Amino acid sequence: MADTLLSSRAASPETATRSAIGLGPSDEGGLVTGAPVRDVLPPPGELVEPGRALALADFGPPALGLGERFIRLAYRLGIPGSTLNAPFTKAARPRLLATVVSPLPGSKMAGTALRAGHFLVHGVKSPIAQIDFAGAGRMAPPLERTVHSFAWLADLEACAPRETVAPVAQRVLAAWLDANRKLPSKPGKGPAWSIDNAGNRLLSWLVHAPLILGGEDRALRTRTFEAMADTARWLDKNVGRAEDRLAEVAGWCGIVAAGLLLPQGKPRRLFGESGLIRALGEMVGDDGGVLSRSPLGQIEAIALLVRLRACYQAVKRDMPQALETMLDLLVPPLLALTHGDGSLGSWQGGWAIDAGDVAALVEASGVRTRPLRDIRQWGYQRVVAQKGVLQFDAAPPPLAKHARTGCASTLAFEFSHSGQRIVINCGGAGCAGGLIPARLEQGLRASAAHSTLVLDDANSTAVLINGRIGGGVSEVDVDRRTLISERNAGATRIEASHNGYASRFGLIHRRILILRDDGSELRGEDLLVPASGKGKAGKVGFAIRFHLGAGVDVGLSEDGKGAGLALADGTYWQFRVGGEGQVTIEESLWADGQGRPHPVQQLVIQGLVSRGGGSFSWLLKKMG
Repeated sequence: MADTLLSSRAASPETATRSAIGLGPSDEGGLVTGAPVRDVLPPPGELVEPGRALALADFGPPALGLGERFIRLAYRLGIPGSTLNAPFTKAARPRLLATVVSPLPGSKMAGTALRAGHFLVHGVKSPIAQIDFAGAGRMAPPLERTVHSFAWLADLEACAPRETVAPVAQRVLAAWLDANRKLPSKPGKGPAWSIDNAGNRLLSWLVHAPLILGGEDRALRTRTFEAMADTARWLDKNVGRAEDRLAEVAGWCGIVAAGLLLPQGKPRRLFGESGLIRALGEMVGDDGGVLSRSPLGQIEAIALLVRLRACYQAVKRDMPQALETMLDLLVPPLLALTHGDGSLGSWQGGWAIDAGDVAALVEASGVRTRPLRDIRQWGYQRVVAQKGVLQFDAAPPPLAKHARTGCASTLAFEFSHSGQRIVINCGGAGCAGGLIPARLEQGLRASAAHSTLVLDDANSTAVLINGRIGGGVSEVDVDRRTLISERNAGATRIEASHNGYASRFGLIHRRILILRDDGSELRGEDLLVPASGKGKAGKVGFAIRFHLGAGVDVGLSEDGKGAGLALADGTYWQFRVGGEGQVTIEESLWADGQGRPHPVQQLVIQGLVSRGGGSFSWLLKKMG
């Protein structure tokens, strides 16, 4: 298959002429040739396969002396930390060794809603009095995770002085403790006792301890300390049974935080640091992107390490260098998915997370860096051309074991100009269950919810329930190069192909995108090439979808071969298709920075194509 993908690049003799830059569409609406073009620094095509983790040798646990290695081994074997720390003294009384300064701000709006008696999650208010904290009656997944991870403590802290909101936090905590008196023997016995929720909950309790421990109720204070200790011991035993790698990282972060902030915690800290570094190495690819390929997972991994570092700072210890290095690796790939306004693109279940939230996370991380441009393993190509930003998914979907909201988005793209999104993906699968109905979750993960080509309404990779994905795209061939014309007009050209439709339809989808250096013109060509030397007989339906950003006013041209796009900033863009293609307008949906749905429109080129292959060219150009 690799030979097929690599050799297919030469199968289209028109590619070189159609790649010319500097001229607009012809009278027929196609792409015409211009000045001769030469390649600059043409890298060879690279085959991208999913799931390559970091070399663990590069991220070993901190160097320990013989005594500390013995303590860590003994703790792993089940000897209590109090026995290893001080075998002939009484157990230390419950207390916190330090107060953590929370490094990440919560949502003031969500905190205000909590004070008024509601959880506010992705636009939906849920009365606290009606929440089943025991988990017998299942809640929508976003609400369930917010409630049981105690992420809402940050929101309360953000909305008012601590003495004002602490009684609210303590009332909710007491209700949760009453409903969860007995710890299960293993994970999965209700949503409260997933490794992900338990790890995040313990970390939240420790980071926001003044909110829940500072009241007059001594009995609640004692119960809270007992819950912290019990949860830490439960995680010690069960963290290896985590739902996925990100959940395991959350569990290890809770363990390390407890080792730092609870008495006699050194053995637990040594045990936790070793496990955390190993889990991070297995979760993160060699370019710093999480193997789920999800910006939501990337954000959570960064946030976990930022909060854990605050715990180290509280006890005046340095976080291990391996964890600092990991934080340095995680931030640049996330920035690669930002548009000109600083908000995120909508990929792998994520939504257009607001620029302020992204900026706050990056500032808290302390990492000063630029976005990565060419992220082969994480799989997102980024091209910045003055005010234009292009994001291109040029890798297979994540492996099923890493996916939480896996999407069939291969060869989809997003394009923005001056911070205005022009071509987008729907996004929002990860927040389905808020204002976006849960029943739309699978549809938002489908190929048709992304700006790419779809054959016979089928996904390029199978979309399964519970965020999982099945077979489909296993290889993507990528080639990126810089073009310069004799008029010194430059452009970036990215060509990629995938094999997701090869087994069903005998066709390889190849997409070529060319963005001028001034950001005013994006040319594209979608090709279907026989996977074997000879194409099959018959035809198959196709649709090339271009979901349009919120605020884009669109109207079709009289000949049906193009459309005019009026943007909210007053600029006007023209979209044209070449050959026999016809353009139609359909309805679509887009999830905004708070996970709320907005009706938008999409341009669709559709028809029938021979199983022997076909080519469809198009142009998006700023006018005036």
